[in-house]
Amino acid sequence: MHIHILGICGTFMGGIAVLAKAEGHHVTGCDANVYPPMSTQLEAQGIALIEGFDPSQTSLNPDVYVIGNVVSRGNPLMEEILNRGLPYISGPQWLAENVLQGKWVLAVAGTHGKTTTSSMLAWILEYAGLAPGFLIGGVPQNFEVSARLPQAPALAKSKQDNKSISPFFVIEADEYDTAFFDKRSKFVHYRPRTAVLNNLEFDHADIFEDLAAIEKQFHHLVRTVPQQGLVVSNGKEASLQRVIDKGCWTPVEQFGADANWQAVNAHGDGSFDVLFSGKTQGRVLWDLLGEHNRMNALASIAAARHVGVSVETSIAALGEFKNVKRRMEIRGTVNNITVYDDFAHHPTAIETTLAGLRAKVGNNRILAVLEPRSNTMKLGVMKNALPASLKDADLVFCYGANLGWDANEALLPIEAKAKVYDGLTEMVAAITQVAQSGDQVLIMSNGSFGGVHQKILDALNKKFNLALTHG
Repeated sequence: MHIHILGICGTFMGGIAVLAKAEGHHVTGCDANVYPPMSTQLEAQGIALIEGFDPSQTSLNPDVYVIGNVVSRGNPLMEEILNRGLPYISGPQWLAENVLQGKWVLAVAGTHGKTTTSSMLAWILEYAGLAPGFLIGGVPQNFEVSARLPQAPALAKSKQDNKSISPFFVIEADEYDTAFFDKRSKFVHYRPRTAVLNNLEFDHADIFEDLAAIEKQFHHLVRTVPQQGLVVSNGKEASLQRVIDKGCWTPVEQFGADANWQAVNAHGDGSFDVLFSGKTQGRVLWDLLGEHNRMNALASIAAARHVGVSVETSIAALGEFKNVKRRMEIRGTVNNITVYDDFAHHPTAIETTLAGLRAKVGNNRILAVLEPRSNTMKLGVMKNALPASLKDADLVFCYGANLGWDANEALLPIEAKAKVYDGLTEMVAAITQVAQSGDQVLIMSNGSFGGVHQKILDALNKKFNLALTHG
């Protein structure tokens, strides 16, 4: 089958392209901006990319057009597809019908932590020899790819039985809408047997009116989980309890304080004990910090246990977990100044990320560099929560260009330590000027942020090389 993907350079649609190619389909695609790293990853797979959405692409005559949710009415190629009555389908539906059908799907949903938890879960299953397939909205460093088909487990490989393919597929289950013609959340298409509900807060203000609207979509997901499945839910979240109270036909295991699964005796090095039904199961020895990562770990352990992985094995696997790119990823160190890249863009994620870093670095200064880039943040819905979320930062540098609200006004409660910049060059210069040995520069954005990470590292190198030269 020849499929042509509209919006192919997004993480999700790019993952579908990789899976479709691995399934043996002929895959082409287009996007408004075809650039690395996704473009190079796809081209390395032999997938032809076209810049833009010119209607002439219909001359490719694919069997079906797979439509990403970046595409809306008015898109010239989409209008041509509609006018000519050509076959099209959403990315999640194509995935469900062509990849997930017949698989034991483990879906990880939630406002925060989907990518990290999905990566943990996929790695646990891999470590246990189950060779799962996965589609994750980031690049787990244990795999170095964001998507792959289920593989032949180690036992099958040892028997030279290539027909025995793993039934398991881990997917990051996004609540964002499916396509312009399907306003259900993506995760409704996945039909999981194991569903993780990590947390639930208001987000995606561009498509959801309020928290209740999102809870409704989460309940749609819960309705699809079979009686013999499992719902793993954050017991600390009242919003998730409301979702379950709407009706649940599946066993539920909760994680968090006073729940089935608990993390206790956490130490400053990141280690903690795992309790199940009040009994100690073992100790996770890793260097990930913060309560949010402990909760992610509990969810992963519970979900893996549902497919037969012992808690002992899961704990051992987490000891070798390498996290995800752009999750507190160290981009470089200059003169003992460490520069991190993190995906945090929602106030809760900002707060938990900063809290984790504060626990790690003690009294060292944290310079928070923030780009409010998500649709929700651009609308200003979360702006009043920003000052409190930045409490653990010593200095705050906010990139305020292209916002529909006044970032200076929003940050007035912390104006003594915060400043807003409309230009990256000016902001990089200000950060470089104040940075000193021992500082932790935490850059938070859900986009590329204009390559500011490397610009800061380059500027710091120049500053301290000059200082050494003139010193």
